[in-house]
Amino acid sequence: MAIFVTKGDAPLTDAQLEKRAQKHIAKDWPPQAREKSIRTADGAFDAFMADFSANHDVNKANNVFNWQLAEYRKATARLAQYRLADGRPEKTFEEPSGEYDEEGDEIMHTWVQAGIDPLDAQVEQTTYDDEGNATTETVDNPLIVADDAERAAAQAVVDNTPQEVKDFD
Repeated sequence: MAIFVTKGDAPLTDAQLEKRAQKHIAKDWPPQAREKSIRTADGAFDAFMADFSANHDVNKANNVFNWQLAEYRKATARLAQYRLADGRPEKTFEEPSGEYDEEGDEIMHTWVQAGIDPLDAQVEQTTYDDEGNATTETVDNPLIVADDAERAAAQAVVDNTPQEVKDFD
């Protein structure tokens, strides 16, 4: 069987996929064997290629799945980040230290993840004309605008990802 791309693998470019397919063909049918089968018209290489083509369709479909999975994971990771306009509250975590006290109870290590203040929704922006005269205006914070655009693009990827891919993750 010539199925060499499975769901969950790292996605391959079209060139990588084709190169792997050619290696599988060459492994089972070296050039001299192909030439002999074609020259004698025995149909053996043609039968192999018909079977290989059907299997390669599975490889292609699995590779598309893997690309969708990689993009879905990237998008969900982006959405998991805090929104710049909202900031992030301070969080306290406890985890085992690997040490024990005199009574045999495990000592917990406490650490704090600092909070991050939200960015200002609007900022002042100064522009200069050809003569060097400054004009200052209040605009939406470009960092928040960019953050929201990235989040919207990530959400669009998540929304358009097939359910089969979402269920795999």
